Amino acid sequence: MHTRSGPFAVVAAAVLWGTAGTAGALAAADSVSLAAARLVLGGAVLAALAVSAHRRSLRRRPLDRSRERVRTPGPGLARWARAHWTLALGAAAVAAYQLCFFAAVHRTGVAIGTVVAIGSGPVFTGVLSWLVGRERPTGRWALATAAALAGCAVLVTGGGAGGETGADAAGIGLALLGGLLYAFYVVVAARAIGGGTDSGTVMGVLFGGAAVLMVPVLVLSGPVWLARPGGLLTALYLGCATTALAYLLYGRGLRTTPVATAATLALAEPAVAALLGVVALRERLSAVSWAGLALLAAGLAVVALPARARTPDAHAPEKPEQPEQPDKPEKPGTPKVTAGRH
Repeated sequence: MHTRSGPFAVVAAAVLWGTAGTAGALAAADSVSLAAARLVLGGAVLAALAVSAHRRSLRRRPLDRSRERVRTPGPGLARWARAHWTLALGAAAVAAYQLCFFAAVHRTGVAIGTVVAIGSGPVFTGVLSWLVGRERPTGRWALATAAALAGCAVLVTGGGAGGETGADAAGIGLALLGGLLYAFYVVVAARAIGGGTDSGTVMGVLFGGAAVLMVPVLVLSGPVWLARPGGLLTALYLGCATTALAYLLYGRGLRTTPVATAATLALAEPAVAALLGVVALRERLSAVSWAGLALLAAGLAVVALPARARTPDAHAPEKPEQPEQPDKPEKPGTPKVTAGRH
């Protein structure tokens, strides 16, 4: 995958996430049940794709690989166990994020809960990637992310108080916990992909495990709406498009895009949701909200721009050329060694 296409894959995933709100509004279902169905269906699709890809790789793998694994079982087995335990924790974080987000929205309102949960995600992601992977965020990323977060807050709240329920301390805490959980499983996915694991396999493990954990939530929330054709079609779209396809694209983007940058680019989701609300649901945006949308778009554009390549310093002193050494006569029977990487 080309380096420049990574941010576009992340933005494409965010566009699909942004359609989820409009699609969910057309289905007469409880929000928790809708989110559980979306995660269960999408996780099942991602897990099935990961299993299929793993089987194909096993069929293409030479038989000699099994002998190599037998010769060095210690480090490989330990590395495999560490990676899978980390992915298991990431799967639990995916499921817990859904619960924290909806609990926060219930306590403190849709606007404030959404701004705090989605807005804190890129900040936590930048900090975690710095602490875990020593990927220090750049100053440009910090400024652009701050602008995007400000635009997101203005867009969602419309410049007002941001909700009828009011700012509940416990609700804001749950939203912050949701942002931290999001950052955790994104960093886990990025490190696994950076370590050589296929991005489809990583997303399949994360969301397949989360789907298993969310099955009881779906059953207890009353999935009667799935029996209606409209509800079933909505759930299939949310699961297959806004979850499975979106996270496949997001995983591909993480191959070449720094995880902190990807988390900021994902803020395109509320912008798409707002525009779809205007077009499809006949909603209206205030002038302040349009200004927030413009600020958000500007921040995302700055983050998506490729970093300028460093040019050599023209004032740096040049190294003096070494005088050529006369060729030594070769001894008979001495093989020639050609320069190159081995």
